[in-house]
Formats: sequence, C-alpha cells, structure tokens
Amino acid sequence: MPRAGSTITASARHESAVAMSSPSTAVRDAEAAQRLRRLVEQNAGAGSLAEGALLIAREHYPDLDIDHYLARLDTLGAMLNAQVPDDADSVERILVLNRFLFEEQGFGPNEDDFADPRNSFLNEVLERRVGIPITLSIVYIEVGRRIGLALDGLSFPQHFLVKCALPEGAAVLDPFLGGASLSIEALQRRLGALRAGHRPSRAEVSALLVGASRREILARVLRNLKAVYVGAEQYNDALVASDRLLMLTPTSAPEVRDRGWLYHRLDCFRAALADYRRYLELAPLASDAEEVRARVIELEVLAARVN
Repeated sequence: MPRAGSTITASARHESAVAMSSPSTAVRDAEAAQRLRRLVEQNAGAGSLAEGALLIAREHYPDLDIDHYLARLDTLGAMLNAQVPDDADSVERILVLNRFLFEEQGFGPNEDDFADPRNSFLNEVLERRVGIPITLSIVYIEVGRRIGLALDGLSFPQHFLVKCALPEGAAVLDPFLGGASLSIEALQRRLGALRAGHRPSRAEVSALLVGASRREILARVLRNLKAVYVGAEQYNDALVASDRLLMLTPTSAPEVRDRGWLYHRLDCFRAALADYRRYLELAPLASDAEEVRARVIELEVLAARVN
C-alpha cells in the first residue's frame, strides 16, 4: 500500500462537514456481507468457494443472481462428466478437464488487461472466459470437483496454483497456463525469480504446497481487487474490498493499516486514526511503526484543532 505522504490541508468547512466524521464503509449489500461471513465460518459443501467469490462480486453487481452462476458451474460439471470414462483415474480426469475448460470452453488468461477488476469477479470470468490465476483456479477447482477430483488451491507467492491429490502423491497445476503440471524444479525457478536469484531448496518449495482454506482463497481475491483499485486510485472501491478483508481476517495488522491509509486518503480522519492506533497495538515493532505513529500525531493535532 502506498504511503499517505502529503500534509493534510483540508478547509475548515470540509474538515467539519466530512473529514472528522466517522462514516460506516460503503456497504453496498449488507446481506451479501453477512452471507460471506457465515459462509467462511461454516463447513459448507460443494460450490461454497464459488458462492463466496460471487458474494464478493455482488458488492459491485447488486443485481447479481448467485444461484444462476452456481447453476452454470453445475452445467459445466455435467457436460464434463459426460466426457469422462467411468474407469478414468485422476490423471486422465485432469487431462479431460484441461481439454474441456481451456480448449472447448475457451477459458484462458487475460494477458492484455491483467489489471481489469473484472478479472477478479467470478461472474465476469464465467461470462467472458478470461481471468487471472486465482479466479481461473476457482473455476478449475469447482468444475474439477464436480467430476471427483480432489483439488485444493495453493497460495503460492504472486501466482495462485491448484493441487490435485493423487495415489502416488500430488500434482501441482497452473490453470493460468491451461492446467499445466509443474515440477518441483519449475516451482523452485518461479520462487527463485522472486528472491533475487536465491534458489530455494525443495523443502522450502514443498512447505508452500499446503492447501489454502476457503477463507484464505477469498481473502486473496479481495487483496488482488484492493490492489487493482488502489492502482487506479479508486479508493472508495478499494475501501469496500478492505472492509471485506478485515471481516475475513480481523487481526491482520497489515490489513488494518491499509484500511487506515484508505480512510486517510478519503479524508475520513477519525476512522483513519482508529485503524492506525489499532495497527500499532497489533504490530508495535513493525518496520513502519514510527511512520504510522507520525500519522497518528498529525491526525490528533488536526482533530484537536477542529474540535
């Protein structure tokens, strides 16, 4: 998240009318928010990951028919199941899944506009057949599970992946690359590229291949969405994503700080103060703690002046 940076120079009228208010975040669909909360707290069954992703999308598409898109996934699963031989093993099922989704149905990466927020909304991915690694992975997991594949998401750094349990171990698959199977060596190279040339050991890579929970996957969707909106300076939309993130991960210090930064950018100073203070309680020794303390002092001075 970028730094707050600039000195506060709002007019007295603006400060009293807007800045020092402590508004509730722009909750566009309270029902969707509560359904999302309940979903991640329960042991929901098939389709629950897709339902969570669609509930995130309904913040931006208030008329979105969630059941319609869940039914569409069911239809894809039924179409695929008709192509799978009864005696097919997991590897054969993966190959049929890859051919079905990426060749017959035309799903693929949106490489032309990776930062398009529609790439993070499952309804748009199902309509447009393009997405980013995590949303393509959600489609892959949901359709694959409907033909009996034991699929889990993997929160691999910078690039979400999928793992399929096999009798002899597990396959790591990349839906962004058409379901390609990745070796440990390939994963070492990917991780090494993120670590300034340091080649991680096989053990380091293996430690990252733990299946992500539904809560973790949905939180990653929201982090991607928040980053896209911040990059486009659409701070109100980023704030909605930030609020949902904190609903899923209420004790995440970085998320509390980031929401404070968003409130700060939107001149909601009282709300920013509350989040900055909470951040310092959660992470008093953080590397940026002194910078955040300086922001707190600045906002406290402003609050006293306005009062």
